[in-house]
Amino acid sequence: MSTTTLDKTETAPAPAPAPRRRARRRGERGPAGAALLHGGLVVASLIAVAPVAWLFYLSLGPDKEDYLHPGGIVDKMTLSNYSFVLENTGFFDWFKSTMIVALGTTLIGVLVAATTGYAVSRMRFPGYKQLMWVLLLTQAFPIAILIVPMYEIFSELGLIDTYGALIAVNCTTAVPYSAWLLKGYFDTIPFEIDEAGRVDGLTPFGTFFRLILPLARPGLAVAAFYNFITAVGEVAFATTFLLDDSKYTFAVGLQTFVSEHDAQWNYMAATAVLIAIPVTVFFYLVQKNLVTGLTAGGTKG
Repeated sequence: MSTTTLDKTETAPAPAPAPRRRARRRGERGPAGAALLHGGLVVASLIAVAPVAWLFYLSLGPDKEDYLHPGGIVDKMTLSNYSFVLENTGFFDWFKSTMIVALGTTLIGVLVAATTGYAVSRMRFPGYKQLMWVLLLTQAFPIAILIVPMYEIFSELGLIDTYGALIAVNCTTAVPYSAWLLKGYFDTIPFEIDEAGRVDGLTPFGTFFRLILPLARPGLAVAAFYNFITAVGEVAFATTFLLDDSKYTFAVGLQTFVSEHDAQWNYMAATAVLIAIPVTVFFYLVQKNLVTGLTAGGTKG
């Protein structure tokens, strides 16, 4: 009797495949790139915030020469500068005048820039290209050489010391840039929308106001913000055309703290911080559309 021995050989398990390294997509940043980007954004944010924080810090010093020794402000911080500005100056008159001029410049400037940009974007009339270059050329003239002729014109029209004169002057500064900005944004809106409006029986004005403007909201927000801050920060024309101290804007009111031999820097710093509040509020109202408007306007010329 023979026995047969069967050798059972155990098969070793196959090694697990090595995990595949995920291929990085185009434009995707690695950990080092992401850290470098975020670090750069943090540094840029600190650079942007530092002047504002320093101004607020100086506004807490009770003496006008505290800016010369900023380290001593820590021990004597106070809000007395703000109470003085609000109670003993024409701050609220400045605020009223600034809002009238800024909002008037924004409404009129955006309307004129939007209609101009839309006309150049959609219509082909003689000289439409030259019109945009003329608007751009107006920005090449310095304010110093424009003040005298404009003052004579407004003086003959009886508009000196009026808000209307300052609004008109601010529009001459803000409209050319806003028209270029909105023209680029209107170029990104398909022309088929205009044709659809005409098919539905809309007039060109109806198409513009009912179809195009709602789609151009981001571009309008950028133009409105630019017009607003231009009017708030304008100094030269406001100083020349506004004579009544009750009609001073913020930019002119700040100059009342500076005389030939003295400068009240603590009050100026407090006023500057207060001035930033309405600008910040306006920015908050339009900030949802600012990023889209700033980027979309440059996709087509």
